Amino acid sequence: MADDGKPSSGQIFGVPYNFDRPSFRRLLSSYWRPGEGMLVNKPFGVGYTLNLANWRSWVVILVAAGLLWQEKSGGPGDDEEEVEVIVDD
Repeated sequence: MADDGKPSSGQIFGVPYNFDRPSFRRLLSSYWRPGEGMLVNKPFGVGYTLNLANWRSWVVILVAAGLLWQEKSGGPGDDEEEVEVIVDD
């Protein structure tokens, strides 16, 4: 890729971005950072991702998985009725 003077990584309005081609090592190290918080910079693209070395990230993943499982299995509130709506002009 030609160097056209535009930075391929940095921050805009406080949100990090990185469009450098990620290596396999950089991909792995960006998702596992033991000394940092729950959110870390994405290895490619715009924004943040979960730090899998932080226990709070696993709580978020488990809650999201539980909600998806509940939705798929037809949890409470699955007895929906059809409602007919009549609109007069």
